[in-house]
Amino acid sequence: MFLLPIRRTLAAVVLVAVLGFARASPALDLTTATIKELNAALDAGTVTSEQLVRLYLARIAAYDRAGPQLNAVMVINPKALETAAALDAERKAGKRRSALHGIPIVVKDNIDTADLPTTAGSFMLKDSLPPDDAFVVQRLRQAGAIILAKTNMSEFASGPALSSLGGRIRNPYNAARSPGGSSGGSGVALAAAFAAAGLGTDTGGSVRVPAAANGIVGLKTTMGLISRDGVVPLALSFDTVGPMGRNVTDVAMLLGALAGVDPADPVTHTGEGKNAKDYAMSLDADALKGARVGIARDFMGQNGDVDWVTEASLAAMRRAGANVIDVSFPKWLRETGVEWFTTVMNSEFRAQIQGYLATLDRRYPKTFDDLMGGAMALTAPDADGAIPNPGRWAEFVRPGAPAPAPEDQVDAIRRLGLPHMRAVIEGVMHAERLDAIVYPTRARPFDLVDATPDPLTGYRGPSFLVNLAGFAELVVPAGFTSHGMPVTMSFLGGAFSEPKLLALGYAFEQRMNAYRLPASTPPLPGEAIAP
Repeated sequence: MFLLPIRRTLAAVVLVAVLGFARASPALDLTTATIKELNAALDAGTVTSEQLVRLYLARIAAYDRAGPQLNAVMVINPKALETAAALDAERKAGKRRSALHGIPIVVKDNIDTADLPTTAGSFMLKDSLPPDDAFVVQRLRQAGAIILAKTNMSEFASGPALSSLGGRIRNPYNAARSPGGSSGGSGVALAAAFAAAGLGTDTGGSVRVPAAANGIVGLKTTMGLISRDGVVPLALSFDTVGPMGRNVTDVAMLLGALAGVDPADPVTHTGEGKNAKDYAMSLDADALKGARVGIARDFMGQNGDVDWVTEASLAAMRRAGANVIDVSFPKWLRETGVEWFTTVMNSEFRAQIQGYLATLDRRYPKTFDDLMGGAMALTAPDADGAIPNPGRWAEFVRPGAPAPAPEDQVDAIRRLGLPHMRAVIEGVMHAERLDAIVYPTRARPFDLVDATPDPLTGYRGPSFLVNLAGFAELVVPAGFTSHGMPVTMSFLGGAFSEPKLLALGYAFEQRMNAYRLPASTPPLPGEAIAP
């Protein structure tokens, strides 16, 4: 619990009084309060949604373009305060829509918002307004959530954590290290408490990697649980939408608003009858007691600090009553999986991006070749502030880059390879009767931002295997390295295992309590909220 110190300036006290929650004790800390706790304060009338929006906007103003210049936000919703005031009026009239009513949320900039530009981080889509909201944005608005801002991202959801339109995203724990991609803006924004929770997308780790880099919770959802309608595609065989937050509770609450069948995305019919209405009901502080957890040591041994935190995490699980069993994935599968993933992703992006571009105004690119031409024409910053991003596009033209695979080869991977991947992971789990498989999300520290990794030879963790299988994976903070960088543990489960993973992750979180607000984004005066 955060208590406003007496030594705060008179200005801070005045701000508290103006915002209408001058009680100093007990108090909630805006940067660590859960959505459940914020709801209690909203229901009690000790804070309003309009005041929450102002507090989060103050943090964005202090730390995104000023201070550490995190560069996590692409655009702020100019109607956020107006929306918040309307939702406050609804709440006062007894019309609380859901647990997300009046809660400010950030959304990755490849998810369509009809009232805000959706650019996928590219100067080539600058100011592009899609024809309507993505399905998940519709669900959030219906639930009463406030879309506070769109977040910066790796351009078209691949490559380094920068975009030609939004520039480089900075890790709040160490600006010299990558914040992870492609949902880096959402990861940074949530670590720095720019909103209560947010959305990312995950094709090959793009929710989990920035969650790990920024020490927050992220959920790669089962293929078919959440609609991708209105999401700029990277590879629809792997694309998923996932909730992100500073704690498991918020991720569970956000997931309940997102999951559901959407006729515009046929794959969601596989999730019919398998999604829970309230994932927060799954949370259980004793879920590790008697659980069988496999540790995949194939994804360890690359950094002593990460391994140390991992062993401490396993010890905590054992103390909580879990049975921890060593498991292994076949080496050939890990190596072949990289090739399968890259082959399908590059093939599908070339074809599927054109379907999305066709929905936009005629002044925007219409084909993959149009995108390549535009990217190659930008070799120096232009007058509008766009910057070159060779790390995103070079993989398609660099010497030695693989040629586009024949469609029959891509189809064979989809029809035969992906089911085989699912069968192998399920086989590992069934053989030991496991509730989940765990491993460090990232086995070594994140790259220096000045050392752009080669996408063909760079670090490949286990994340892409989960996308190949279409399974669920939850990332939970576990600790820090000796250099102050976050370490997270991943909990991998089978299809539609989200309730089990959230329960296990919540129990683990209660014991580790490892989220820490970055030193570069400390609390601002007036952020103490009476519950």
